[in-house]
Amino acid sequence: MSSVIASTRFSVLDRSRTREGRPTGEALRDTVGLARELEELGYHRVWVSEHHGVPGVAGSAPTVLAAAVASATRTIRVGTGGVMLPNHQPLVVAEQFGVLESLFPGRIDMGLGRSVGFTDGVRKALGRDKGDAEDFAAQIGELLDWFRGTSPTGVHARPSEGLTVPAFVLAMGEGADIAARTGLPMVIGDLRNREKMQRGIDHYRDRFQPSAWAREPYVVISGSIAVAATPEDARRLLVPEAWAMAYSRTHGTFPPLAPAERVEAPAMTDKERGFYEGGLAGHIAGTEEQVAHELETVLKETQAQEVLVTTSTYDREALVDSYRRLARITSA
Repeated sequence: MSSVIASTRFSVLDRSRTREGRPTGEALRDTVGLARELEELGYHRVWVSEHHGVPGVAGSAPTVLAAAVASATRTIRVGTGGVMLPNHQPLVVAEQFGVLESLFPGRIDMGLGRSVGFTDGVRKALGRDKGDAEDFAAQIGELLDWFRGTSPTGVHARPSEGLTVPAFVLAMGEGADIAARTGLPMVIGDLRNREKMQRGIDHYRDRFQPSAWAREPYVVISGSIAVAATPEDARRLLVPEAWAMAYSRTHGTFPPLAPAERVEAPAMTDKERGFYEGGLAGHIAGTEEQVAHELETVLKETQAQEVLVTTSTYDREALVDSYRRLARITSA
C-alpha cells in the first residue's frame, strides 16, 4: 500500500437510502447494521444525513439515528453529514449534540450543512426559506458559543456547555470560505468534479484562520467509491443511484433505489439517458488495484487528510463487499 493511502483516514456517510419493495424502516436498520460492519472493518467514522420529504431517503432525523448507531457500536466515531443548521435553532442543535457526547463521550462528530430543503413545500413545512442559508456562518458561531458558554443571552446550554464536539462544515457553494473563516475542518465533494473541488480546497487552506476547534486546516474529500471483483461489477454498483438522480432531474422526485438490472432494461428518453450517463461518470470505481491507483492520485493532488465515502446501491451485500474490499486497500 502507498504511504499516502496509509496515512489517510477513511470514513463513511450512509444516507439510509430506501429500496424498491422494501419498507422504509428497513433502510434505517440497514444503516445501523452497516455501522457495525464498518467498525469491524476499521473505518474511522460513520455519519448519517438529514433529508426531508424525500421518498428515496429515510434519514430525516440525524441526531436520533446517530444515537441508534452509537448505541449499536463501541469504538467507531459517529456523526452527521450533516445537520442542516438553517432548519434548526442553534441552541437545540447544541443540546442534541451535548446529549450525544454525554452518552457516548469522545465518539461524536457534528457535521453541519446549510441546505434548507429541496422544494418549496418542504421549506414551508420547516418554516424556512432559501434566505435562511445566508446566515449559515452566524448560526455556526452561535452554535459554538453554546458549547463555549459565551452566548450573550445569559442562557446556558445543558449538558453542552464545556463539552468539545468536533464540528465540520459541509462545503457547498460558499462553504469553503465559511469553514476557513470559522476555523473548522471542511468536508468537500464531489470526486466527479476535481478541478472545482481543488479550487475549494485551495481557497480553504489559503484563508484558514486557526481556532480553538482546529489549529490548522483539515480537509475531508467525499464521493462515491465502488470496489468489486471486476470493473463491470463496480460500475453496476453505481447504476441504482445514477438512475435515481436522473429520474429526480426529469420527474421532480427522488425515488427509492431500484435493482441495477431493472434500471438497465427499459428504454430511456434522451434527456434521461444524458443525466444517467452523467451520473455514472467520474466516480472512483473498479477493482482493488484500479481503485488503489486512483485513490493515490487523488490524495496526492488534494493532500486531504480523510476520505468520506458516500456510495449508495440497491444490493446491500454488494455494498458491504465494496466496503470490505476498500478496507483491504487502506489497511494492506
